[in-house]
Amino acid sequence: MGDTKLFSADVLPAVLLLEGLSDDHQTSAPFVSIYETSSTGTTHVKDPIDALAVNGIVQTDDGRNFLVQHGNLNTGPNCDSIWSIGTNDIATWLATVSDHTWKTFGGLGKVRVGVKTCADEVFIRADWERPPSGERPELLRPLTTHHIARRFKALERTQRYEILYPHEAVNGTRRAVDISKFPRALDYLEKHRKILEGRKYLKDAGRQWFEIWVPQQPALWGRTKLVFRDIAKNPTFWIDQGGTIVNGDCYWIVCDDQNERDLIFLACAVANSTFIEAFYDRRFCNKLYAGRRRFMTQYVEQFPLPNPYTGIGEEIIQKAKTLFEVIDAPQGKSLEVELNRLVWLSFGLPVEEIPGKGDL
Repeated sequence: MGDTKLFSADVLPAVLLLEGLSDDHQTSAPFVSIYETSSTGTTHVKDPIDALAVNGIVQTDDGRNFLVQHGNLNTGPNCDSIWSIGTNDIATWLATVSDHTWKTFGGLGKVRVGVKTCADEVFIRADWERPPSGERPELLRPLTTHHIARRFKALERTQRYEILYPHEAVNGTRRAVDISKFPRALDYLEKHRKILEGRKYLKDAGRQWFEIWVPQQPALWGRTKLVFRDIAKNPTFWIDQGGTIVNGDCYWIVCDDQNERDLIFLACAVANSTFIEAFYDRRFCNKLYAGRRRFMTQYVEQFPLPNPYTGIGEEIIQKAKTLFEVIDAPQGKSLEVELNRLVWLSFGLPVEEIPGKGDL
């Protein structure tokens, strides 16, 4: 039971842990999952508990609809694998995807979370222009946050957040800047020194008082990035070409090979498709409250990519590039629908209707 909304009180679902089995012990256990859905059930039962005995979409007396699946617990090959529900239909579907997978997202590059300052009120502002003239600090960089999240291309905002970023890369090595060379930034940080020095774990790690706790890699910010929200009902992935720094409320990927920029567009098309929603639900079988999914490292790094060097792969890339440029134009919607269809076909599958997705 993946969501507390099945119950009248806000309680955590019970969890049963079996211990004492060796890593190579092979066993099987029945697995039943139940999630609320927007599709209408044809079978009626009294409540969600009674629904557990049925397989498929079920409607309860209070008008809610639930998708109930019965199968076996798939624990994966090792102890840290992701648990999921296993049925013959799911196994066949995933095998087809595997046969058409060229590489995974994790094969493009590391999936990283954004920066974590542990003092956002000091480092991140949308009103750096407010201080008197001459006091705007150096080291300000544009910041990407979930507030500008949109599929394919971030929303444009007249007032955007910036981050004071006191880190640099020198000969491939990240380090804190010599803050004495940036007097306005130093003056600003000194005014907040008590807050910053309160992060004792920074000092314990041998870091300087004005640093960001998790700055990530400064040398990568200028590359074309795929950025995405952590928690969302539907996948929201977009491309950043503005050299922005990604905040800790989002994740991001750059290609290890700087010459493979096109693969970011391929990944963006796949990640925003209804195919990836179907893949997620079959492969990971995990949703949060109100049908929301977690797009975190251990899931996203397993997202599949079709071969970019085939006719359909090249077409997906070109259409994704075009959509990025015309996202707000009238043809943007129809182009997204066509991209969605091509992604399904690239994995050897017919397009499935996903509840609540309309034309997609």
